[in-house]
Amino acid sequence: MGQVVHRAGEVRDGVWTRAEEPSSVGAVRRSAVELAEEAGFDAERVGQVAVAVTEAVSNLVKHAVEGMALVRPCPGLPGVVELITLDRGPGMPDVARAMRDGYSTSGTLGIGLGAITRIASSYDVHSLPGKGTLLSAHFAAERQITLPPATGLVRPIGEETVSGDAFAISIDGPVTSVLVCDGLGHGPAAALASREAVELFMIAPDDEPLAILGRLHRGLNRTRGGAVAIARITPDKVTYAGLGNIAGWIAYADRRQGMVSVPGITGHQGRRFQQYDYELDEHATIVLHSDGLTDRWSPALLPGLFSRSPAVIAAGVLREAGSRRDDACVVIVRP
Repeated sequence: MGQVVHRAGEVRDGVWTRAEEPSSVGAVRRSAVELAEEAGFDAERVGQVAVAVTEAVSNLVKHAVEGMALVRPCPGLPGVVELITLDRGPGMPDVARAMRDGYSTSGTLGIGLGAITRIASSYDVHSLPGKGTLLSAHFAAERQITLPPATGLVRPIGEETVSGDAFAISIDGPVTSVLVCDGLGHGPAAALASREAVELFMIAPDDEPLAILGRLHRGLNRTRGGAVAIARITPDKVTYAGLGNIAGWIAYADRRQGMVSVPGITGHQGRRFQQYDYELDEHATIVLHSDGLTDRWSPALLPGLFSRSPAVIAAGVLREAGSRRDDACVVIVRP
């Protein structure tokens, strides 16, 4: 597979919509239809996407607590529309049963789930009673697609539409390289710094993380700078370098291990840079996130989540740890 790049914090990344009022159903559906038409879907397929998105967001409005929905072009898959929903309850005790048409338990999201998954080219669901439900659904002109092993989510502070956080992903065969940047502060100036970081990263994303960090530190001096972390992941190893307060984790089903960043502001303040190697086994998941997410999430508190797809894991970590008082970015890699 060639390089896969996604820049977050731009308009094309999509807008998170609070699924609390009936009007939100139409807003998300219109966005999905527009993206499907731009991707070249025929009229029948566009209509199917509209039905699936309507079902998903209507369920959030009727049954969910703190439901949120995002529609965007799928990172790394041109021509694919991605829908992500998350909520804080009530969850479903039996997801497989809920996927059967006509099944519903009072007060849950079971209604319509079978239709959504039947229409989608790819989907994933994670739900825990009392915790809530996470859904990712991908729609392409064809019915079967293969998702990349990495993705990320960005959510701006409050009701803003521009985020100072950004990420980039490059995939080359078994090697996945990722960047997370948290531009200093918020708004357009922070977004400018993080976009510049993405551009500098993509000059040579296959370089060692330490070399990329040095390139970013020199290049971001004309911006306000920010916190940066770079990870180069193979099936058995992650090489990691960070400057500032981006959190890097190796997560398993029941535990996590932190990776080391050094203090500083990329582009302005930094001591001697370092990179570190960490061994991985086949069950490892790499998590990078900005300080718009707290460290209070734990795999042990979300049973089953870290066996799911990167999109659903990202949604789950964002739901559990994301703050509305700061830009938030999380990237997930499952090598």
